[in-house]
Amino acid sequence: MLSSEKLNELSIKIKEIISSSPLGDAEKNIHALLKGALTKLELVTREEFDVQAEVLRSTKEKLSQLEAKLAELEAQQRN
Repeated sequence: MLSSEKLNELSIKIKEIISSSPLGDAEKNIHALLKGALTKLELVTREEFDVQAEVLRSTKEKLSQLEAKLAELEAQQRN
């Protein structure tokens, strides 16, 4: 998988090539093409991933607490 740094390097190299050629609109087209391709891959940043992992961890913890509370209430009801 391509890292953000590698994508930036690729973008810079493409810009350098285009700036030395008569293809004025090609830069915009290539940028749009790359952005569209990456959007289709549904990539997220590491920061977004870490935030969602923390939300998941917190949700699992709350679920465990609720399951324990439910078990406790069920046990009290049986007695």
